[in-house]
Amino acid sequence: METRSRSERSADSRALILDAAVACLVSDGYAGASTLAVQARAGVSRGRLLHHFPSREELLVAATSHLAETMLTEAADRAVEVSASITDPVERVDRSVELIWATFFEPPFWVAMELWNAARTDEALRAALRPQERRLRAAIRAVGDRMWGPAITSSPRYPVVSELLFTSMRGVAIAYAFEDRPPATDPHVALWKSMARELL
Repeated sequence: METRSRSERSADSRALILDAAVACLVSDGYAGASTLAVQARAGVSRGRLLHHFPSREELLVAATSHLAETMLTEAADRAVEVSASITDPVERVDRSVELIWATFFEPPFWVAMELWNAARTDEALRAALRPQERRLRAAIRAVGDRMWGPAITSSPRYPVVSELLFTSMRGVAIAYAFEDRPPATDPHVALWKSMARELL
């Protein structure tokens, strides 16, 4: 049997900790995602957790990044599928709006909401989160560009329209913390499609 290297074991324990932190954030929110709760869920020692993540802020920001990267990879795959299967520009706009809207109902958005809310009054978390948020936003923008495709992203209005759609969708999605209805039926979806068709 081949002995696993120290770096492989370290990477495995890091992944266990990140998965546990994500699970805590999704199920129990920021308040419930203490380092003790993450440690217990991951089944690692206190020393092992602190070796990888010396502070709670670093742990939770890294967990958010870990989750977002996984989901962005899946979103990029969907973008490729859209690019390959839809040639009609109107249909492409409609489908892209639907796909982008759907991303606001996946775990990364709600985990991010937990951290953004907590960061308002937690200076250490805010400092840890700020650079990661910039990287994440750039990655989200790149996936969006792949969904829209070059024919649409070449429009001079595209940067403004895509940013408007993103911020509008994010704002509307927050209300779903209290709403109990299917997001696909939201009346804003038709409005976003109409606006995107007209401007792009």
